[in-house]
Amino acid sequence: MSNATAPFGLKPVRHLSGAPWNGQTQRAYISSGYATALYVGDPVLYETTLINKEAGANYPTIIRSGGTSGTIVIGAIVGFEPLRTDLTKTYNAASTERWAYITPLDPTIVFWIRDDGSGTPTYVFPSQNAEMANAGGSTVTGLSGYALDASTPTTTQAFPLHIIGMADCEDNELADYAIWEVTLNTVWNATGNIVGVTAA
Repeated sequence: MSNATAPFGLKPVRHLSGAPWNGQTQRAYISSGYATALYVGDPVLYETTLINKEAGANYPTIIRSGGTSGTIVIGAIVGFEPLRTDLTKTYNAASTERWAYITPLDPTIVFWIRDDGSGTPTYVFPSQNAEMANAGGSTVTGLSGYALDASTPTTTQAFPLHIIGMADCEDNELADYAIWEVTLNTVWNATGNIVGVTAA
């Protein structure tokens, strides 16, 4: 059976220690001044535009990361607070103020991500780094369109994803659109530096 093709972005599943991901999240603000739609599973980074920041200074403000070489990814969106004006919206439309929940700043979180089928996966993918590609999120499911760019795995340390290996899940085979376990190469640590992983 061939792999499914639908991307879903970054899905937290466990920690490098082997402990399961316990669902811990960080509340984050999305400004109405941010003119880009966001979806569950989207990679994110902190907003630097001062006028868009959360006025109470209690929470970080997020925007979407490009997921390409040299871009920072500090976590992924795992959900949104209900939108009072439209309780059916599972994604966040562009220019809409809202609260999201993201994975905390933790370089030990392991994510699942599907590859985009742009390059046939091989046994050399584990321990390499990769970029992401974005096919656009779904306004029906609310899920991200981000996928691991299968044409990019290499030793380049500027790439945001570090591939651990194929995900041990049902109907997942070493072929196009496989699901991979990855960590983030660009998570801020307690001293403000970026944590990176060296690819083998």
